[in-house]
Amino acid sequence: MNTRNQFGEMPFPEFEQDFEVVPTVQPAAKPLEEPHYTNHRQRLRARFMRAGVTSLADYEMLELVLFRAIPRRDVKPIAKRLLAEFGDFNRVITAPVARLSKVQGVGAAAVQELKIVEAAAQMLGQARVLGQNVIASWSSLMAYCKTVMAHRETEQFRVLYLDRKNILIADEAQATGTLDHVPVYPREVVKRALELNASSFILVHNHPSGSPDPSDDDILMTNRIVEAARALGISVHDHIVIGKERDASFKALGLI
Repeated sequence: MNTRNQFGEMPFPEFEQDFEVVPTVQPAAKPLEEPHYTNHRQRLRARFMRAGVTSLADYEMLELVLFRAIPRRDVKPIAKRLLAEFGDFNRVITAPVARLSKVQGVGAAAVQELKIVEAAAQMLGQARVLGQNVIASWSSLMAYCKTVMAHRETEQFRVLYLDRKNILIADEAQATGTLDHVPVYPREVVKRALELNASSFILVHNHPSGSPDPSDDDILMTNRIVEAARALGISVHDHIVIGKERDASFKALGLI
């Protein structure tokens, strides 16, 4: 007896004939779409290269700076938060690191890029006046001083040392203070002039409050420096106070 045939399962009639198994066709995967801000970055960069800075709003200039620091995010909201906090492009790049870091979305890399731009602007401005007759190019000197000092949140005192031909031989920050005070030591200012063999110098400091009008302390401190310098045959050309929107000259005001 054929046990296999006796007890084996009989095939179901509907499966007795051969049939072709058709594989399931999976739909082709859609290509990943680039984030919407990718094309925006390309367009913004192209517009900047084609038409220059005058074609861009402040927030767009900030976007260009932030692109390098934040490569895979939409940076427009961050740029607008920075402007809401500080006011304009210049005030953003010159803002203190601690305050920049508190703005949502601004990390260490973004702060670094902003400070690189600030340093580059200062170096460019200084290069235009260092080694030049600053009395003959006064407007360039004032533009440089405003770039460096107008948007600072604390007072800074700088001295621009000149040779006999009024050539700027050194530009030095002597001291940095608080919101409304900076310590200045006339002896140190004059001592440095002797070390540089300077014949004269220009004093510059800023008023973070905005108004460049000299205070009584400013006038007293300037008089002390003028007297100390005069005793050694060194002259003080002027003392400039830099405000946020305008500046004041001690010479023009008849204070020197």
